[in-house]
Amino acid sequence: MAKQSTYRLFNYIDLDFIDYDKAWDLQKDVFKLRTSDEIEDILFLLEHPHTYTLGKTADRKNLISNETFLNKYNIKVFDIDRGGDITYHGPGQIVGYPIIKLSNWKEDTHLYLRNLEQVIIDVCADYGLQTNRIEGLTGVWIDDRKIAAIGIKVSRWVTMHGFAFNINTDLNLFNGIIPCGITNKKVTSLQKELGREVDINEVKNKIVNKFKEAFDYDEYKVVLKDAFTFVNNN
Repeated sequence: MAKQSTYRLFNYIDLDFIDYDKAWDLQKDVFKLRTSDEIEDILFLLEHPHTYTLGKTADRKNLISNETFLNKYNIKVFDIDRGGDITYHGPGQIVGYPIIKLSNWKEDTHLYLRNLEQVIIDVCADYGLQTNRIEGLTGVWIDDRKIAAIGIKVSRWVTMHGFAFNINTDLNLFNGIIPCGITNKKVTSLQKELGREVDINEVKNKIVNKFKEAFDYDEYKVVLKDAFTFVNNN
């Protein structure tokens, strides 16, 4: 049963550029606090160095890189606890980690996924891009080109992990994997679709506001990463 509180707020924290393992540890700490209601909902936006992550159902055969390729780009590989197969994170890509309590919104994992997609769809629309969903495949697409991947974990109705939105991403790094295990689709980015480099901070601002709308928040607070305790402890 959906539960709706009368007033809802989330904290937005821009972590800028952070190693994947540090961000993952941070998520775990924040998840525990959110589960016990010690903090409010949080949306982290950030960029990672070159990283491949394999979800719980990933087929390791989809990691097609050899050691030479991994070493050339200094790519780290992690097996993690989100849903989905393998994906890439790297510079020029905005990664979003919402750690929010769905019990205060709607206890519906599928609706949560669709609304994360809607955030990206709405941002792309601001840039004049027509996006779409593909039945049976989570993420956001422009025709058969994937511009955003989504992989989540939900436990006790609190979320972890999230989305990866290609902005000025070097798409060549996707050549080291079969993205999400899908062989007949391509990847794309805002930069590729628009034919120009896009201001990352401008896109982050759009994401935060679209996120507020999609998940029915009344407002959000910007929290500087240096003022956030767990960042300082990592």
